[in-house]
Amino acid sequence: MNTLHGEKDSRAGKAGPDEPFYAGGLCFSCTRCSACCRFEPGYVFLSKIDADILAGFLNMDYTEFIETYCRWITGYGGKARLSLKEKANYDCIFWKKGCTVYAGRPRQCRTFPFWPEVLRTAESWDDAARSCPGIGKGRRYDRSYIELQLAERQMDPVMEKAP
Repeated sequence: MNTLHGEKDSRAGKAGPDEPFYAGGLCFSCTRCSACCRFEPGYVFLSKIDADILAGFLNMDYTEFIETYCRWITGYGGKARLSLKEKANYDCIFWKKGCTVYAGRPRQCRTFPFWPEVLRTAESWDDAARSCPGIGKGRRYDRSYIELQLAERQMDPVMEKAP
């Protein structure tokens, strides 16, 4: 099977019928193209741990960080989720010729492309590859690493509140 980039499939082996398509691992290497950080509207949802880390990274009080860099997005099962703000041109609030908070970036950023919606099917993985040149390239991540990323996201959920 060929990938979008005309190379051999970056997925190792074939998954059995009861296994996820990524059972044999997936290749990914961030090219630092910043396509996931810029140009299109989107949300970078934060957990309490993410907000604490970013506030500390920026030497800010937690409340000051939330008021300065965050917003509440409504429409999630009757709740609002905490997200980073974005600039008028849709760039992430922390993007300036690259990520200015890279060492303290949120889990959502650290775990891309190993997100539930990207890992749902082989087709959703291939769809993500259309906008990310690093998907299908570089280091192979095994199933245990991928599932650890998914589990950590569940153990550290995004902040929610009643609107």
